[in-house]
Amino acid sequence: MEWTQFPDVSFYKLKATPKNSPIAPVFVQFAQTTILGSITTLTPNTQYTVQIEAMSDQMTVLASAETDALTAPEIPVISMTYSKSSESITVEFPEVVGAISYVLRAESKSGTFFSEAKVLGSPGTIEGLQPFTEYEISIMSKNAGGRSQPSYPTDQRTTIVAPNLNTTSPTSTSIVVTWEPVEHAELYTFVIIQQGTNVRIDVSTNETMLELNNLQPGMTYIIKAQAQDDQGRPGDDETVSQITRPSSPDVLDVQINQGRSGAWVYWGAVQGASNYIVWTSNNQTCNATLFSYCDIGPVVCGQNQTLSVTAYNDAGPSDPSNPALYLTYPCPPNNTRVEEYDPANCSVVWDTVEMVDYYMVFVKGNDGNEKLCNTTGTICSFECACGHSFISIVVPYNEIGGSPVVVLVNYTTIPCCPDSINITLVSSETVEIEWLEISGAELYQVTAEETNDIIHCNDTENICALSDLNCDTTYSIKVTPCSEISGCNKTCNAHTQVTAPCAPEIINITQVNTTTYSVLFSTPNRAGTTYTITASASETQPHICRSTQSVCELTDLPCGTVFEVMGAAESNDGGRSLPGYEKILETGPCCPQNVVVTQVTQAMSNVTWSPATGARSFITSLTSRRGEAKCHTVDDSCLMGCITCGTNYSISMEAISRTGHKSECNYNGFSSSPCCPTNIKLYRMPNKLQLRVYWRSLGPHMYNHSVELTGQMANLNCEAAPGIRYCDVSESICGNIYTVLVAPVLPDGTKTNFCQKRTFSVPCPGNNNILIPNV
Repeated sequence: MEWTQFPDVSFYKLKATPKNSPIAPVFVQFAQTTILGSITTLTPNTQYTVQIEAMSDQMTVLASAETDALTAPEIPVISMTYSKSSESITVEFPEVVGAISYVLRAESKSGTFFSEAKVLGSPGTIEGLQPFTEYEISIMSKNAGGRSQPSYPTDQRTTIVAPNLNTTSPTSTSIVVTWEPVEHAELYTFVIIQQGTNVRIDVSTNETMLELNNLQPGMTYIIKAQAQDDQGRPGDDETVSQITRPSSPDVLDVQINQGRSGAWVYWGAVQGASNYIVWTSNNQTCNATLFSYCDIGPVVCGQNQTLSVTAYNDAGPSDPSNPALYLTYPCPPNNTRVEEYDPANCSVVWDTVEMVDYYMVFVKGNDGNEKLCNTTGTICSFECACGHSFISIVVPYNEIGGSPVVVLVNYTTIPCCPDSINITLVSSETVEIEWLEISGAELYQVTAEETNDIIHCNDTENICALSDLNCDTTYSIKVTPCSEISGCNKTCNAHTQVTAPCAPEIINITQVNTTTYSVLFSTPNRAGTTYTITASASETQPHICRSTQSVCELTDLPCGTVFEVMGAAESNDGGRSLPGYEKILETGPCCPQNVVVTQVTQAMSNVTWSPATGARSFITSLTSRRGEAKCHTVDDSCLMGCITCGTNYSISMEAISRTGHKSECNYNGFSSSPCCPTNIKLYRMPNKLQLRVYWRSLGPHMYNHSVELTGQMANLNCEAAPGIRYCDVSESICGNIYTVLVAPVLPDGTKTNFCQKRTFSVPCPGNNNILIPNV
């Protein structure tokens, strides 16, 4: 029991009396300076009335107080402990009268681990323990009064953990199980069951690998494993499933599809296969899941190949089937072309095709003449005139038939170079070239010497656009007319064009002052190029600066604004560049215009402020020589504690944007309210209808203190000068209950409204100066 000190006391007497029980009370005495004492030798699970009395030298009771308390239940006894898993121990015990719950306690022998668990009855389990570890187990009973003492401890060790199994099926008739050694394990036991059957295999080993052979292909086996310690106790168990690989399928038939678009492969299904993949010797594949056939397509021409089928499941692939053969039709010839060795003397030429018996060649000109060749060679000659177009087809044949794929080759004699070429810069890095059509030209190639003469356009139209050119570069552009069969005229002259300047890259943006920022950017163009830097933001006019150097300044930027800053370049001969990449410039958030501090209690103040553009959160600080109060909030107000009464505070704030950009803000300070008095006491003066209010004063002793006693039969008040810590009032009627308020008086005559009231029951006068206790 704990109590407050009482004045003029000689000693304290503490008594515990059982309620509704004939058991005798228990008494204990304590010295006058004691405020905390204990009573022992009480009866378990019993409700007591505990009384404290302040005694004088004359053995009279100066004051007393009492409360009710319940003793804890009896100490339970452990009947049995055992471990069902590697991380728990179960305790069985007879229940104790009056206990509403029990607390299990486990402590390691080394004293480095301690844990408790609440249970409602027996048996109870404590979890979160370490595997194969010896623990000292005890139990305590509990009721509304508290816990009993721990029972006599019992030693119990947890079991070992289960092995962590890894399973594979290296063949269709075997499974290999591996695991890391389990600490303290002496033996590993396995039960293997074939899923869907009564087939069971029991195996024990002290190794860390188990190989199971002579199993059924494509069957799932359930594997349960446990480790045993040196006493033969089984630990946790782990169960996994593993399917064996399927057996190898047999290829039944291979058929070339009608139309020769593919080949159908058929095979026999095997147990446990989830899908099948057909592989050919030229790396063509097809797969199937629900059926035992699939289509390899398209069939590769000119092939005399083999194929095999492999079955798959989660364990892996089976062995491939025995290879099967199939033959395909010939391929069309590669590199079929018309060559003009001399004017008017042309030949159709192609590369040799494998597995071909002969070739059929057909040539027809736009003048109506035709030529047919049947040859085993790779050339067919015909007469050709300039300015004419020809078509030719080469079809190879073998015993399966002719190739269903033919290549139509067009050829036109070499055209003339174009005149009146017009080149226009249509964008910063794109030029458009246009010319008059040329008789005999089937297509046109447009190249530029500066791009290694790659062909930018290869089209039949007499217009072309060269895009993705290098900026700020002079290009030599050439238009070459071509015939798809006879080739291109490489003797045409080049024309020049300058592209737009390159866009600058913003390297860095540096703040010069609150409204001015310096922009550093690259200058990738020739000297004399003008660079324009633009900062844009919504709801404000763009801010622009220009320079021929690598730096310029953006001025008059408002606070709390996010700008998109980009650059562009201009030149006299190339026009304007593309806009450069944007960089984000965030100016510091604006400071709130108004900050108001309102004191809520003696130790708390509420700080409010006006909205601030660009600010998402605020760190507000109230600082004095006695300490600092601070809060971080996204609101426009903050309730701040740790305020010291009677203290001058300065007000500062950090306005923070959503990206962490900060602005420092400072405001006029404020003074907290005077400190309220503490330790208010009420005394009756001896043999008088006079009361004295006493208090302790915190902070500077510079204020008067107003005292108000509000009672049911009378209201009394008085006022004490600065530095005085008491005030006397006279009664006209005794035996009243007063609510006492003592508060500092401010210079303007107002009283601090944060001070707490105290209520006292005041008896009529006696012979002594009496301290009146709080109600």
